[in-house]
Amino acid sequence: MRKLRFLFFSVVGLLMAVAPALAQGAADAGVADNASSVDKYKAIAAGFGFALAAGLGALGQSRIAASAVEGAARNPGAAGRIQTMMILGLALIESLVLFALLIVFVKL
Repeated sequence: MRKLRFLFFSVVGLLMAVAPALAQGAADAGVADNASSVDKYKAIAAGFGFALAAGLGALGQSRIAASAVEGAARNPGAAGRIQTMMILGLALIESLVLFALLIVFVKL
């Protein structure tokens, strides 16, 4: 695991060091060409951003559901209150994912 982490951060560091060498100068690039490139990458970035938000929202929802089931199993008398709090937490997580979707549509 330690070697894998070292390899990952080495690759990330190398990519960060190489990025300025691949940048275009202001005199080389045309404004129209740059605008079309930005539009293409903006759509890709928005897709990755929403995928990340949806994936992390799903992880949060699964953790809430697992904790609620475990809590109800440990204390069956409090299952009603646990279920109410779980539904409230799920609604808040879902609203954050929908807010991320709204931001993606506004930026595009």
